[in-house]
Formats: sequence, C-alpha cells, structure tokens
Amino acid sequence: MSSSRTSCACLARSPSAKTSGARHTRRATLLSLAALAGCGFAPIHGPGGSARNLRGRIAVLAPADEEGSALVRRLEDRLGIPREADLVLAAQIRISETAVGFLSGGEISRFNVEGQVDWQLTDSTGTAVMTGRERGFTSYAATSTTVATTSARRDARRRLMVILADHVAASILTHGS
Repeated sequence: MSSSRTSCACLARSPSAKTSGARHTRRATLLSLAALAGCGFAPIHGPGGSARNLRGRIAVLAPADEEGSALVRRLEDRLGIPREADLVLAAQIRISETAVGFLSGGEISRFNVEGQVDWQLTDSTGTAVMTGRERGFTSYAATSTTVATTSARRDARRRLMVILADHVAASILTHGS
C-alpha cells in the first residue's frame, strides 16, 4: 500500500504527469464526443435539434388548479409559449401524500408527496401523436405552526409539478427527435 501511495505522490508532484493526465482526459473527452456523433447523437437544444422544431407549437391544457397552473408554466418554459400551436398537450394530474416521519410523541413530522401525470399530445385533427405517464415525488416537513406547514406543502407540490413537467418535456423532446 505504501508503495502505491508513494508512486501516486511522486506522479502528482511531477509536472509532466499533470500534463500527461490532462492530455489523456482531453483525449478521452474528444473520443467520447466523436463516438456520440458517429452513432447519430444530436443535442436536443442544439442546431437542428427537436426542441427548436417544437418550440411554440404545443398548447398545454391542464386542470385549472394551483398544481395544473404550475405544470403549465413549467411546460411553457421548456417547450415555449404557444404562438402557432398545431399540437395540444392534455395532462391529468394525480397527487397523493403519505406521512413518513413521526416525532416521539406520535406527531407527523414529514410527508412524501407523490405525483403522476398521464399526458397525451394530439395534432390538429385530434389524432394522438404521443402519450405517456410520468411519475415523481418530493417531500416536506410538518412544523409546529399551521401556516409554515401549509406553505411547505404548497411549495412541495409546486416542486413536484416542475419535476413532472420536466419529465413530460424530456419525453416529448426525445421522442420528437
């Protein structure tokens, strides 16, 4: 063991070892990028990526509650605000909460918030182009005050909608490429 530590220490102190290691790292990175390009990989948000072709083309319909509004806002951030929408995204949100943390006195101290979005992307004729189901979860702490717990609950639900919207957007963008 000590000999390997010594050799590592010697290599770390050697200026040529640093240069050699940096060259190997750069070389490995360039080879990895070349391999990805060779297999047809193209960045979603890059030139000619599917995100550019779908931006502003999807109108999002969601339930008119606080969670639905948060989902729509995040989807519009990711997919663009619809200007010439020829696609419609309908989403159905389901949320459940489970008590997961308890204090010694039996009071609940933590909740998990689990969510599911069933979505369908349709074209202008009403034909389903894509469908999917995305799931996610987050949690929040229940505190001694009702106001703080209510605020933490609302924040957790907003965070969950961001998670679910990101999953939906990623599914649409990766299937659209």
